[in-house]
Amino acid sequence: MTKQKLRWGVLGCADIAVRKVIPGIQKSQTGSVIAVASRSQEKADAAATQFGIARAYGNYEELLADRDVDAVYIPLPNHLHKEWTIRAAQAGKHVLCEKPIALSAAEAEEMVVACAKAGVLLAEAFMYRHHPRYERISQIVRSGEIGVIRGIHATFTFNNASDFGNVRYRREWGGGSLYDVGCYPISAARLILADEPVAATAVGFTSSQHDDVDMMVSGLVEFPNAVGLTFDCAMWAAPRNTLEVLGSDGRIEVANAFVGEDLSIKVITSRGERVEAFPNLDAYTLQADDFADALLNGGSLRFQPADAIANMRVIDACLQSMASRQRIEIAK
Repeated sequence: MTKQKLRWGVLGCADIAVRKVIPGIQKSQTGSVIAVASRSQEKADAAATQFGIARAYGNYEELLADRDVDAVYIPLPNHLHKEWTIRAAQAGKHVLCEKPIALSAAEAEEMVVACAKAGVLLAEAFMYRHHPRYERISQIVRSGEIGVIRGIHATFTFNNASDFGNVRYRREWGGGSLYDVGCYPISAARLILADEPVAATAVGFTSSQHDDVDMMVSGLVEFPNAVGLTFDCAMWAAPRNTLEVLGSDGRIEVANAFVGEDLSIKVITSRGERVEAFPNLDAYTLQADDFADALLNGGSLRFQPADAIANMRVIDACLQSMASRQRIEIAK
């Protein structure tokens, strides 16, 4: 790999940026965070001081005008993803946008088109799938060790309902559990099955205390060959984040599927069971390295922007199903 480093700017000082993504980039061999921006100069200065970042801007426009910034990471509230991705692309910056990439597949398509027109790369920040254990899960599935896949079950729940000022509880800002954590099980099932779903059915409850966003959603996502993903996601329930891939001859269990320190998987078949452990690698660092590799070495993104559009189509269908209480077919 080239010794050149990708020069990152960060648009916003969201919790995910400060706790995970900036430290992850700084630990990488391929990237350096050279600028951070916030709508508050004080917040930008504080983040710059905390992480030793050279440049702090009191607005996003100034960072996008910085000619030394090669790529930007966007951790802004969901409703701002489209606007600032397009503005970053127009400024000639490559974009890593926090999940969900947009509020709809149509918005995602606009972003992909804008980035392609500007000649910049666009990726959605699903960090979990960059860790080698997901390639290993897919490898086991492809090998036939657990037989024919019959179904996948995944969960991602937490309880943050007392934090009434949280942006997750702003409906117009793209709040809700499906956008926030339900996108993970959907993404994981599509990754493992290497296929796109054909229909979705979902039910959820909303809370008037939280701007009527969905606080929990339970869903069935139908894939070809009669394989289903059953999932639940919540922001007002006991914490879980699990994954089970069920085959005709065995299963794979992942206790901490998306976040957590235990990165092992359990494989159970009629021949017995085993636990496979993996190195404690930072998925945020791996994500930054994969993005930089495509730019610095002329490769291609590990996960193309079309994947983000496809994931949003499933989320669109789940939201439509919740509203209509009907099964929604997903167009290819």
